[in-house]
Amino acid sequence: MGQAALRLAGGEAQFTRPFGMAGPVNLFALAATRWMHDTGATEDDLGAVVCQSRTLAVSNPRALFREAMTRDDYLASPWISTPLRRPDCCQETDAGAALIVSRTDIADIVRPNSPRIVAVVRGGGAGASSMDKAADVSALFSHFLARKVWDTSGLTPADIDLAMIYDAYSPVVLQQLEDFGFCARGESGDFIRSGSTLPTGTLPVNPHGGLLSEGYVHGLNNVLEAVRQLRGTASSRQVPSPHVALCTGFGGSYGSAVILEGA
Repeated sequence: MGQAALRLAGGEAQFTRPFGMAGPVNLFALAATRWMHDTGATEDDLGAVVCQSRTLAVSNPRALFREAMTRDDYLASPWISTPLRRPDCCQETDAGAALIVSRTDIADIVRPNSPRIVAVVRGGGAGASSMDKAADVSALFSHFLARKVWDTSGLTPADIDLAMIYDAYSPVVLQQLEDFGFCARGESGDFIRSGSTLPTGTLPVNPHGGLLSEGYVHGLNNVLEAVRQLRGTASSRQVPSPHVALCTGFGGSYGSAVILEGA
């Protein structure tokens, strides 16, 4: 980066922008690189997330990407910021989502079979607003929130029937699966490839294709899909009889999680 760009990078940006940190994709690429180094995760693990997302989105009329993707397709796609290829990154989407929260007695009258909110947790760790201040650049919000989510709800990973995982970038799906205890550290890629996260698996993940394929609405569309699934109104995407869903939001070192339960 030239001297002119250095002069424009004032404040805290002078410590990141001159070194290629031009936006979220660069920050998440940096975090993913560190995480992959520490866990042994590979590009095949990232590709497994993307290919599953595309496959599940085929049956979703709301999805912007509705064509299946093979491993070869994924590996042939262009780099954006290594280790992230274009399909590893969520879309820029013009869309809207509406969530209505009400007392249960009113909800039962207006819309019977509405899910209940079991627990909501929001927070993060050091460097939450800027990765350059984090003690561990690869630590996502889920690293800091997972224990509190389970303590607050009184539930365990085994109680979750459906996981709507914030997936702005493919690596954050893998990291969250490990952080929330659905699989051991370093095993999330195999967990995806095993079929466990398909609608017929032990932990269906983003059956609508998620932010990577349906569209990026800051994770709110994932919550809407969770509600549809718990109501049993998700049409061809319906997961068999889900009762408890985990929804997560935002992918840096500061974020949130909510657990919803069917009525």
